[in-house]
Amino acid sequence: MQATDTNTVLDKNQLRDITMDDPELMREILAALLADTSQQMGLLDAAIRAQNVTQCMRLAHYSKGACANVGANRAAGMFKQIESKAAGGEFSECGESLASLVREMDLLRNESAAL
Repeated sequence: MQATDTNTVLDKNQLRDITMDDPELMREILAALLADTSQQMGLLDAAIRAQNVTQCMRLAHYSKGACANVGANRAAGMFKQIESKAAGGEFSECGESLASLVREMDLLRNESAAL
């Protein structure tokens, strides 16, 4: 198993591997990820504002896994950071990380459009 590059917006090799190099499937998977993650980020924002540790951790963990599975490694790392900060009750830092994550998802959306 190769090391995950957390500096890459989208690991296209990983995406090709899980889609058997099918460009249409790549676009469909990324579109589904972006839609789902956008919804999860809205819920995560509400959980951060409510300072709900359990909900923050659950939402961040779910999205972390979804991003990691398709090769959105930098976003997965950011969700991991939110999960960890939520566990420590560091909600202001969670909010800052979520703001950065919004920008990261825009970059991922651009990468997806370029496929």
